[in-house]
Amino acid sequence: MKVPVIALILSLTALNAPAQTDIPKLSLQQVAPGIYVHQGVHELPDSHNRGEIANIGFIVGQRCVAVIDTGGSPEQGHALRSAIESITTIPICYVINTHVHPDHIYGNIAFKQPGVSFIGHHKLAEAMAMRAPFYQEKAERDLGFSLKIENFVPPDHSVRDTLVLELGARTLLLRAHKTSHTDNDLSIYDAQTKTLWLADLLFMGHLPVVDGSLNGWLATIEQLKTIDAKLAIPGHGPVSADWPGALEPEERYLKTLQSEIRAFIKDDKTMEDAMENVGLSARDDWQLFDEFHKRNISTAFAELEWEDD
Repeated sequence: MKVPVIALILSLTALNAPAQTDIPKLSLQQVAPGIYVHQGVHELPDSHNRGEIANIGFIVGQRCVAVIDTGGSPEQGHALRSAIESITTIPICYVINTHVHPDHIYGNIAFKQPGVSFIGHHKLAEAMAMRAPFYQEKAERDLGFSLKIENFVPPDHSVRDTLVLELGARTLLLRAHKTSHTDNDLSIYDAQTKTLWLADLLFMGHLPVVDGSLNGWLATIEQLKTIDAKLAIPGHGPVSADWPGALEPEERYLKTLQSEIRAFIKDDKTMEDAMENVGLSARDDWQLFDEFHKRNISTAFAELEWEDD
């Protein structure tokens, strides 16, 4: 009786995972010893790129591997897992979701298996639950694939302040930040190589996107500058060895928004006025400026008009 049961289990497993030949290859760069990054593209998520636009990757210790963000589609998650297994036989023990945005979490389901713990900001589970219905609708409409509620894998362990993960001769320090890019941002610091994985707390080339707090993000940038890092990994754009210089373009853009919007509010001008006039000097500095800049002004204006009350 044992053989048929085993055969049934194997067949069910095969049905629940894509065939190995169907998994696309994922380009990876080893940016520091044991640290691998797939660099995304500066594009809007659509059915062509299937939302696979963010930087994702993993860190290898002697005991286990920590995945950092899983990609913009379930297929990209499987591609990342396949790439890890082609590079090392060391098992995956953690999946760290840096924040709730789709291009960073839609590959989660590929890693949901025994022995793997999901880690996230203490506000991440709530953010996932609130956004899941909209994200499901948007994925089917814009990205060309369907998502089930099971695709939104919440953290098994949440980070309220800091959390230390031991990978075996490699220690990661995870920090939960106050509302910045979103209200659920995590950063990861690898002490061995002094690599700071910032995800969307740092944008390089791609216009920064404010989905949380403009003032909070600028305060977080001040804190990040004090970290002794040699390498910074953004959520979008190339890995940078210029630290904290890598933060300067982003900080300059956000401060421009802050100062110009405050001036508009002081002069009793409307949000519509601000959206047509604020920050235009930065257009040539960023890709996807026209796609996200007005949205940033809208979010920031709503925050700043109440800051003195």
